[in-house]
Amino acid sequence: MKNVSIIASFVGAILFTSCTKNDDNMDMPLNIDYPAAYIVNGEDATVSVVKLSTNEVTGTIALMGTGSDMIMWPHHISSHQNHLAIGVPGMDLSAGHSGLNTSGMNGKLLIVDALNGSIVKNITLPLMNHNTIYSPNGNEIWVPQMDMNGKVLVYNASTNALINTINVGMMPAELTFSSDGTKAYVANGDDDSITVINTETKAIITTITVGDNPVGAWTGSNAKMYVDNEDGQTISVIDVATNSVDETITLGFMPGIASYNGPKNELWVSDPMAGKVHYWTWDAGMNMWMHGNSFNTGAGAHAIAFTTDGNTAYVTNQTANTVSVVNTSNHSVIKTINVGKKPNGIVLKM
Repeated sequence: MKNVSIIASFVGAILFTSCTKNDDNMDMPLNIDYPAAYIVNGEDATVSVVKLSTNEVTGTIALMGTGSDMIMWPHHISSHQNHLAIGVPGMDLSAGHSGLNTSGMNGKLLIVDALNGSIVKNITLPLMNHNTIYSPNGNEIWVPQMDMNGKVLVYNASTNALINTINVGMMPAELTFSSDGTKAYVANGDDDSITVINTETKAIITTITVGDNPVGAWTGSNAKMYVDNEDGQTISVIDVATNSVDETITLGFMPGIASYNGPKNELWVSDPMAGKVHYWTWDAGMNMWMHGNSFNTGAGAHAIAFTTDGNTAYVTNQTANTVSVVNTSNHSVIKTINVGKKPNGIVLKM
């Protein structure tokens, strides 16, 4: 294992489901019947709800709980229809993923109603998890288990019953799916590899060698997957059809997340240490990604989410406690939104 230590810190709070707080500190029910961004605030154990038409925070979902239901350091989030799935590793991952000591740590799979903020299900997992994610058809929830003997747990999304266990590599972090939904990709941090799984049969198709300490294989709508290798400071570009690495992009910084903007045909990579986002454009003549430029967002720049038309991006800034709203045409921040402490995962519900 890599030997940079990350220390988990824990906070306590009262659980307020299906409510938000206004300036008068009164509880009010949530009614999220509009396109919104859901931002997971790790240190607060909350989710900030941002109305996309105004880019204003319209509600806060508190997740903390008490006793066996306690939620500490929620991380990444996915959605299907009117539900959200949140991965809860129980550890602060804002400084990176190297050298994690997950021995004896349980993770959680949290399902939240996206309309009213109520907690639908809180499942304690055998081991720590980086994320939880709905399958492309929404029938299942897939959860990696961070251990030297890595596994992926597959749950029935309707009954919450465990239906499959798949053995993968060492210390798997993020699990994602190809844009066509046929393959799942598991980033094995300590194996420097990606496990590719057939989503229908749950059989392992192949294992692909990538850079040093991969955290996630991020989905591109162009039938590519973009792997952020933290310690290698590179992006491995995987071709979904051939299961091979097409290109390795040298960054010169530790990546936070790679995110592909399909309508603009740009690859964005967050640079948390510098508080900025870099972007690459595709050069068809040279058949490779070319670095365009970078722009400042906020300290600890992390997750990136694009609107469907690709015209607007939302970037979570973990140590600035903000979200940057970016005009993708000119790569300029048009608004900065204050959210909770250490925002990381984000999903847009259009």
